[in-house]
Amino acid sequence: TILACKPCRMSSIGALQVGLWIDAGSRYENERNNGTAHFLEHMAFKGTRKRSQLDLELEIENMGAHLNAYTSREQTVYYAKAFTKDLPRAVEILADIIQNSTLGGAEIERERGVILREMQEVETNLQEVVFDYLHATAYQATALGRTILGPTENIKTINRGDLVEYITTHYKGPRIVLAAAGGVSHNELIDLAKYHFGNLPARYKGEAPTFPQCDFTGSEIRVRDDKMPLAHIAIAVEAVGWSHPDTIPLMVANTLIGNWDRSFGGGVNLSSKLAQMACQGNLCHSFQSFNTCYTDTGLWGLYMVCEPGTINEMMHFAQLEWMSLCTSVTESEVARAKNLLKTNMLLHLDGSTPICEDIGRQMLCYSRRIPLHELEARIDAIDAKTIKDVCTKYIYDKSPAIAAVGPIEQLPDYNRIRSGMYWMRT
Repeated sequence: TILACKPCRMSSIGALQVGLWIDAGSRYENERNNGTAHFLEHMAFKGTRKRSQLDLELEIENMGAHLNAYTSREQTVYYAKAFTKDLPRAVEILADIIQNSTLGGAEIERERGVILREMQEVETNLQEVVFDYLHATAYQATALGRTILGPTENIKTINRGDLVEYITTHYKGPRIVLAAAGGVSHNELIDLAKYHFGNLPARYKGEAPTFPQCDFTGSEIRVRDDKMPLAHIAIAVEAVGWSHPDTIPLMVANTLIGNWDRSFGGGVNLSSKLAQMACQGNLCHSFQSFNTCYTDTGLWGLYMVCEPGTINEMMHFAQLEWMSLCTSVTESEVARAKNLLKTNMLLHLDGSTPICEDIGRQMLCYSRRIPLHELEARIDAIDAKTIKDVCTKYIYDKSPAIAAVGPIEQLPDYNRIRSGMYWMRT
C-alpha cells in the first residue's frame, strides 16, 4: 500500500504541488553502487514505456507544469507543480516515471557526462564541499560518510542492472508517500493513489533492506589552500535523529546560536551573542548554526566563512557560546529563541511547495504529520534548564568533527579545539 497523506487544502489556489517521497537515498548504498540513487533520479525523466523523453517534456510544458526531483542521503523525491485541474495527469506521470522508466543504454551513457559535469559544479560550491567532508570524517567508513553523487569511478561504471536492482529493492509501496498541497481534494488524491500505485509490490521475498548503523567519530579533515581568499570551516558534534525527544531542545539551541552575514544590518543589535561578537570584531564574513537530522543520528554544529587572520578568534568565540549554552543560558534568551523558532517555522510554511515538502518528509520520518499546535506546545515546554541539560549531554566535553578548506593555517590544532569543549570548573 502507498500512503496518501492529507493535503493542505487551499481552495482559492488554482495550482498545486504533488510529489512522491521515497524512503531510499545514498545511505542505502554500499561502496560498489554508491551514486545509484542519484543516477536513477536523473534517468527518471529520460523516457518510459509509454512516453519518450520528448513526449514527456512536451506534455509537461503543454500543461504549464514543472517536473523535478532530488536525492538526499535518506530520501529520493519526485514532484510536479501544476494547475489544480491537471492533478490526475500529474499523478499519472509521476507513477509512470517511477514504475515504467526504460533506462535505455544510450540514455545511461549520455547521463554519465551530465552527472560528471554536475559533480564539477558541486566542487565549486565550497559550502557543499565542506559539508561532504564533514560527513566523510564524522561518519567515516559508513554509508552516511559517502557523497550523494558517488565517486567518479562509480558514475562511469553504474549500469542498467544496478538501476533495476535499486528500483526493485527500494521502490516498494510501504516506503513511498504520495503528498499534495494546494487546490486539491484529499479523496481525489486517495483514489488516484489506489489507481496508479495499487499494483506496486508491498512485500519482500526475503528480509526488507535496512541501512547499516553509522557511528560518529570525532575527527577532522583539513584541505589547506592558501591561494583561496577565505577559509570555509564546519564543526559539529553528534546529535540525534528526527524522532528523538531531544530534537526540539537542540533546535532551540541551534536558534540561540543563530546565523549572521555581513550583509545584515544592525549586527550589534541582533539577539545572537555570537552575531554581536562577529559584527563588532569583524571576525567572519558569515556563519550559520545547523542541526542536520537523520533517522538515528544527526550533526549539530556551526559553519563559518572567515578571513585567514580571524579564524582562531572566531573559533574561540564560537566554542565560548557553545559552553554558555551548557552552563549559563538565561530564561529570557531561551524565550526569545523559542519565539524566533516558532516564527521561522510558520514563515517557512508559506505556500504549497514548502507545505507539500513538510508533509512528505514528516510522513516518512514520523508516519504522521505533526500538527503545528503540538509542535508549539513541545517548544513552549522547554526552559533554560532543559537547554543546559541537553547541550551538556551532546556538546560538553564531546569530541567534535571538523572539516576545513582554504587558507586555514591559523585554525587551531584538533587537540586545542577539543580542549575548548569543556571548562575547568572548581
